[in-house]
Amino acid sequence: MEWGRLINDKRLGLEDFHDPKRGSRSDFQRDFDRLVFSSPFRRLQNKTQVFPLPGSIFVHNRLTHSMEVASVGRSLANEISGELRVKYGGEPWCRKLEALDEIVGAACLAHDLGNPPFGHSGEKAISTFFSEGAGRVLEPEFSAAQWADLTHFEGNANSFRLLTHQFRGRRAGGFAMTYSMLASIVKYPYESRMAGRKSKFGFFTTEIDTFMKIADELGLLRRFGEEGEVCYVRHPLVYIVEAADDICYQVMDIEDAHKLKVISTEMVIDTLLSFFEEDRRGQCRRVMSTVDDPNEKVAYLRSCVIGTLVKQCATAFLNNEEAILKGEFEGTLLDHIDPLERDGYRRCSALAWDKIYRAGDVVDVELAGNRIISFLMEKLIHAVRYPELNYSSLLLSKVPQQYDIESSTLFGKIQAVLDHISGMTDVYALDLYRKLNGMSLPAV
Repeated sequence: MEWGRLINDKRLGLEDFHDPKRGSRSDFQRDFDRLVFSSPFRRLQNKTQVFPLPGSIFVHNRLTHSMEVASVGRSLANEISGELRVKYGGEPWCRKLEALDEIVGAACLAHDLGNPPFGHSGEKAISTFFSEGAGRVLEPEFSAAQWADLTHFEGNANSFRLLTHQFRGRRAGGFAMTYSMLASIVKYPYESRMAGRKSKFGFFTTEIDTFMKIADELGLLRRFGEEGEVCYVRHPLVYIVEAADDICYQVMDIEDAHKLKVISTEMVIDTLLSFFEEDRRGQCRRVMSTVDDPNEKVAYLRSCVIGTLVKQCATAFLNNEEAILKGEFEGTLLDHIDPLERDGYRRCSALAWDKIYRAGDVVDVELAGNRIISFLMEKLIHAVRYPELNYSSLLLSKVPQQYDIESSTLFGKIQAVLDHISGMTDVYALDLYRKLNGMSLPAV
């Protein structure tokens, strides 16, 4: 693959109006701004990251997580683009590399837009509704590819759909984002029939042609599945977005757990100090001794760790750039950092799995979220299948008109239900669940 093609500011749906001239803002900056002012982005403030939405202690939600990922992603992209501009200084397209931080920043903001309420458990609740729940009876109604879409429902694929699909009453091209930004959010650039045990894929059957159009324009390398499935290699910037997400996910989850007293101060400090050699550890301890607040100590260490991981991942990208461009790079950037920092990251991951993701409050959210989403799925799918019923008519009147619940196909109707549910906030989904169960009524 070639950077000259990979960086492309053409907009999906607005190709006939493409103007390569630079204004006061680049088209990649416009991507970023367009996302910040969008309704789906605002709704992330009311979607669970890991811990339940805040009471007296504020923890991360999907919005604050996405903003931090964008900050880390831009720093990482800046480290990389500076070196690449030196390396490719004589190439006519070299100035395009200046936009890497803008593309990555926008992609980081958008990477979680398609996630349903209640964190990753929401994705699982949707997919298992079809694979092992009430939706199993629908399998004969769909093609193998459509059924794979449903039983492997994936937030990343849903983000791509949200940004590119023409919903009812909306313009062609969805958000009309740039080609490079859209390709940079697709972590798994293949269709759902290749999802495998991890249930990861990058685009639904309804968006295959859209992704192929973007991928071919950018020169992404095509791979072929055993049964002819659509499959490409990643856009190189996906590795940067992924690294920024992984860094924030692990390190910030531990900081949240510390604030909630799920993990002790001593355990967090020991884990974060493991990223550094003894000399640096001593320096960190001296700085921490100047403050008494445990949260400040942890915040300082967290910033040191993130800074270290940014530099390490930038080096890993640059060292492996040739393999990345050939589509031969394996694993993540964090798999290729130096052993000390890699072991520190793995300690963070082990601590998170041991102390955070199985914590009582986190499991409670998963249990409640599974019940709420399964219930809403059952009611709404029944309604779109039998819209002539009185209860169905009442329920469907609450569905926003942009979702095509009157589609000519059953798959289209169910996708409209998934669009609606995945766009809900935690609070809205819970409120609708209560109302449909007669547990909550408007004040009289």
